[in-house]
Amino acid sequence: MKPILLHEDRLFPVDGKTRDIARELYQSVRNLPIVSPHGHTDPRWFAYDNNFGNATELFILPDHYVFRMLYSQGITLEQLGIKRWDGGESETDPKKIWQIFADHYYLFAATPSRMWLDTVFKDVFGLSDMLCSDNAMDYYAFITAELAKAEYKPRALMDRFNIELIATTEGALDSLAHHGALKGSGWDKRVITTFRPDDVVDASREDFVENIATLGVITGEDTQRWQGYLAALRQRRAFFRQHGATATDHGHPTAATADLSGSECEALFAKVLSGQSGAAEQELFRAQMLTELAGMSVEDGMVMQIHPGSFRNHNESLFHKFGRDKGHDIPMQTDYVNALRPLLNKYGNEANLNIILFTLDETVYARELAPLAGHYPCLKLGPAWWFHDSPEGMLRFRHQVTETAGFYNTVGFNDDTRAFLSIPARHDVARRIDCRFLAQLVTEHRLSDWEAAELAQQLSYNLAKNAYNLG
Repeated sequence: MKPILLHEDRLFPVDGKTRDIARELYQSVRNLPIVSPHGHTDPRWFAYDNNFGNATELFILPDHYVFRMLYSQGITLEQLGIKRWDGGESETDPKKIWQIFADHYYLFAATPSRMWLDTVFKDVFGLSDMLCSDNAMDYYAFITAELAKAEYKPRALMDRFNIELIATTEGALDSLAHHGALKGSGWDKRVITTFRPDDVVDASREDFVENIATLGVITGEDTQRWQGYLAALRQRRAFFRQHGATATDHGHPTAATADLSGSECEALFAKVLSGQSGAAEQELFRAQMLTELAGMSVEDGMVMQIHPGSFRNHNESLFHKFGRDKGHDIPMQTDYVNALRPLLNKYGNEANLNIILFTLDETVYARELAPLAGHYPCLKLGPAWWFHDSPEGMLRFRHQVTETAGFYNTVGFNDDTRAFLSIPARHDVARRIDCRFLAQLVTEHRLSDWEAAELAQQLSYNLAKNAYNLG
């Protein structure tokens, strides 16, 4: 058996002097509470506090980072137990799935997933040998037995991980029943929702027309009319705010925005509702809706997160078999300067508007995003995301945006994960990398030691709370 490599100085600089500074900065923030303002954990876990079932259910089935890598090496999603939309069969034996995972654990060498998983195995479960074929069943049995204990229930783990607050993400049509179950328990202050209206905004979805009708039923508004549709969205936003939401989230293919006249909006809405709209009309509708939703954020103060630049469901065959959000997303080139201008011309100088921009296109960090956030008061930059939620990705982000946008036009870190147990590991990586970056600035006499210590605190904790209005 090979030992898990989890060195105390991991991710710190090789140079001794800079490493010492990074280590000191890290020690000052390593135990700060975790604020997780954007993610995709299941609210049922926290609402009902039931024990997790087994190792496979927790580590493999919800984590597209894991099964994406395995699929790239010829292991089918059916073999990994991912349920099919079309009724086809998938593996149901969690032990078989775990053995496949262990047999191929070597594939994750030097990836962020490997660091996150090793950290969980060692720090959360106390395992010291690296997962492999030979110890797969020992791993599975031990983890599954531990998960049955009271100290591994979701709420107990929230306390153990020092997670002060976690935000889940729900679609506009969600009843928020699980968040409702938290009401009055005190946990409703620690587990909040986020409003993600893509299901009723993206006219390219196969269920868009049906969703608009359902939106009308839920709200009692006439969603076959433009003004009734907007009124229904406002009503849903208010409902989400009642369940703790301080932010919205928008996963559009591009950052395109538009500012059409009222009559043009009505005509376009009628077209997309007919089910006969083309790709260009669907994109224009999404663009107009980003502007409309920005206006609603001016009204109600909800922070707006825009996540463009991902070609969603690129593998059409897998999409038809397994549905959305199964990891077959690919980054693509993204324009922000021209795309956001209609929205910014209309609302960019509003004091009550707060927009957090994300990207999967690293080429725009220095050219577009940093200058935009370095000018418009309403704009801040989200952390390195999805494929770039990695040590090198975080460093590239800091190096390219800091000189123009500074630190205070960024929002710290959010983990954006479905993998609950990896949250401390992900935040730990971010804190180590930020301390490494700050230590370099101190070593180069570009930043004083006291200011670096203050910034480490801001990047690890305060900026996220402030950016998401978490008080």
